[in-house]
Amino acid sequence: MIGTETIEIKHLSIGLPKKMKYGNGKEINTGIRKQTTEEAFLTKDGFKGDGVSDLNNHGGLDRAVCVYPYEHYLLWEKEFGNPLQPATFGENLTVTNMLEKAVCVGDIFRLGEAVIQVTQGRVPCSTITKRTSNSALLKRMVQTGFTGYLCRVLEEGVVRKDSNMTLLESHPRKVSILYGNEIYFHKQKDIEGIKKVLAVEELADKWREVLMDRLSKLSILP
Repeated sequence: MIGTETIEIKHLSIGLPKKMKYGNGKEINTGIRKQTTEEAFLTKDGFKGDGVSDLNNHGGLDRAVCVYPYEHYLLWEKEFGNPLQPATFGENLTVTNMLEKAVCVGDIFRLGEAVIQVTQGRVPCSTITKRTSNSALLKRMVQTGFTGYLCRVLEEGVVRKDSNMTLLESHPRKVSILYGNEIYFHKQKDIEGIKKVLAVEELADKWREVLMDRLSKLSILP
């Protein structure tokens, strides 16, 4: 659960998909290389001037805003010995005091003039490896559950880098992003755990589909 510490927006970042070179002269079209900005208007579909390339795995109403805890930057830089650029993971908001263990699915936050609601953990993809040239980092993100998370927009409005971000409503079921990640990535046969995550009505549709499918398969096993 979010404590009394002040949440600080370290970086507000947006960017439309563009070509990125990686590896040995290879190229992909991706929205991961976002640029920091002072102000952006947040709509139900996400920030104006922001976008994704892979619409199947990114974007949509349930995944309009991507958040990543700033504290993990310090952890990964220390572990791997390499500095990380702002918004390395393609997140819109890099914030303090909003770790996955404290943020719950369904929590509602005031973000400048807008209001957002947490919907699911972020599922890291290989584009992170392509950008950082570090496959071990992606594995560690999944292993630790330090993936960041995604949100839907309940109220549109202007967001600035120096905007206040405050918890408006803590979800009563208290299913943290870290717990959801543990079930999603590591305990895929934990029936009770799956049911606990599914009990949160505000869970993103994509995660609900995946977990419902797992549950149905587990329920018919002998």
